[in-house]
Amino acid sequence: MKTRYAVSARRWARGWELHIDGVGVTQSHSLSDAEDMVRDYIALDTGADPDSFDVSITPEIGDGLDQHIEETRQRIREAEQAQAQAAERSRALVRELAARGLSGKDTAKVLGVSPQRVSQLLKAAAGGPGRAGRKRPRKADAA
Repeated sequence: MKTRYAVSARRWARGWELHIDGVGVTQSHSLSDAEDMVRDYIALDTGADPDSFDVSITPEIGDGLDQHIEETRQRIREAEQAQAQAAERSRALVRELAARGLSGKDTAKVLGVSPQRVSQLLKAAAGGPGRAGRKRPRKADAA
């Protein structure tokens, strides 16, 4: 298992201070550069390969916003889980409605979605490629 380094990122005038638990402090102009800066710092300090450990960066904004940020992130995770569950239920329901003889158009009306979406759900329920997984052959490949 890889060593995991926890990092607190605190805003300052020139970017971010990156407080690496048990190691030290470095800086970054932006959060998007923070992980690379932390990895370089730890690698120089410990002699470890920069890809041999995990880094977890927690931005600290302050002024009471950190709690709001965490709550929002939690709600986003919950919404993603709910969306995945709804998609699974939709696939099962479309499969059941098709088994009962409903047409794609009727199923679309029942569920309040487009007939194309019903087709995608049926393909996904059957284990076929859905819209995201479908690859159309290029003209050169089709010949």
